[in-house]
Amino acid sequence: MVTGALLILLQIVASLPVWAAEPFRVGSKRFTESYILGEILVGTARRTGLDNVEHRPGLGNSAILFSALKSGAIDLYPDYTGTVALELLGLATVPPLAELNRQLAEHGLAAGVYLGFENSYALAMPELKADRSGYKDIGDLRGARVLRAGLSPEFLSRRDGWPKLRAAYGLEAVQVRSLEHGLAYEALARDQVDVIDVYTTDPKINEQKLRVLRDHQRVFPAYEALLVYRMDLPQRHPAAWAALERLQGSMSVETVRNMNAGVELEGRSFAAVANQWLERARGVADDARSSFWDQLLGPDLARLTLQHLLLVFSSLMLSIFVGIPLGVWAQRSPLAGRWILPGVGILQTIPSLALLAFLIALLGQIGALPAILTLFFYALLPIVRSTESALNGVGKGMLDAGRALGLDASQCLRLIEMPLALPGVLAGIKTAAVINVGTATIAAFIGAGGYGERIVAGLAVNDRDLMLAGAIPAAVLALLMELVFRLLDRFAWGRLVTPGRFH
Repeated sequence: MVTGALLILLQIVASLPVWAAEPFRVGSKRFTESYILGEILVGTARRTGLDNVEHRPGLGNSAILFSALKSGAIDLYPDYTGTVALELLGLATVPPLAELNRQLAEHGLAAGVYLGFENSYALAMPELKADRSGYKDIGDLRGARVLRAGLSPEFLSRRDGWPKLRAAYGLEAVQVRSLEHGLAYEALARDQVDVIDVYTTDPKINEQKLRVLRDHQRVFPAYEALLVYRMDLPQRHPAAWAALERLQGSMSVETVRNMNAGVELEGRSFAAVANQWLERARGVADDARSSFWDQLLGPDLARLTLQHLLLVFSSLMLSIFVGIPLGVWAQRSPLAGRWILPGVGILQTIPSLALLAFLIALLGQIGALPAILTLFFYALLPIVRSTESALNGVGKGMLDAGRALGLDASQCLRLIEMPLALPGVLAGIKTAAVINVGTATIAAFIGAGGYGERIVAGLAVNDRDLMLAGAIPAAVLALLMELVFRLLDRFAWGRLVTPGRFH
């Protein structure tokens, strides 16, 4: 019965971000251009009178977005022909659109509405450094043994990224470190790396006077921007789709570079830049650079707080329901304890993003459910271990007294052991709650919302204020958790020392 109730609770919580039937869901990746394009798609749909439009920004890499699209968690997202063909479909070259759609149709998907610009991968380095070393082409880097490359995680793992480039140009000697795209430019400016991967629409290429190295072997394919969507989208939302089709050919490389500059160099929000493009006007109030306090107390604070609390408390309740019985079992049975305690300990060692990726593949969806399960697994260790330790700390004399009064094992556990162990159990629950508040920020990578949404967006553009606007509320929430559990702890001790408590 309890297990069934928990499963129902999980399904309810997992569906909470979906406030009404048949929403129009737009996804985007975690780099500036994708955030902006996502906002443009959302604004275009809303201007047709469609109210229930959702944007799930910063959804990790292409594979996560592709899975989200296939599962129905999103309806469309902006991508590039080279990424779709080589990375998602595993093709050797970029075929014509008709062939691309033939293969996408096997997944219930389609691609179309070329936006009018191409954004390719490239390698770039400072002009002065390139001139000193005589670097003009990527091939010139071959054999350089002191060259430090700062490459984005996705570029490092993509089949059309670093593995293919390294093999084509013989770049095995280059020293590589993984850096988020938004941080790589800063590392380059501080001379912490020598070369980085860039998008050809990046505004910082000109600002930092970088040289884009020629790809004379044409390792990088065409990356024409277009929409990837579920095949039934035009039938479900015909008016919104008709508006999206009018975006065909509407953006040039220079236009997109200027929009990216509006966010990265001028400090405007993604939505403000997108709205400026949609309205074709300047001087809109939202276009002004947002101050730190504007970002911290922004209109999304209530929504993000609710999402964060739902993630934390639903996963915490689940871990309490499961963790306390496991702790009791581990204390009662030494044989079981030898498996339970190491098992929950191993769960803590699994990287959070790896666990998220596994659960996405297992459940076939993104959003709240895999995030809640990930947090549940991380919260188990402190609760199980504290329960087991607290029960071991109950004196044998108290148990003997209970047995002398005719209490059986279950009655001793309920009336003597658990009340005496309660402060220790609460300490474990408090630790789990504080851990979950911080760990819940990773939920933004799979569209589950929370304060991590700001942190991920801040990382994408290297905006410290935006990152702090997400980190500070999470820290405040963790402190509030600490305070609440401290009060509960005092209440528990007060109950234990009350005269006649066990009479």
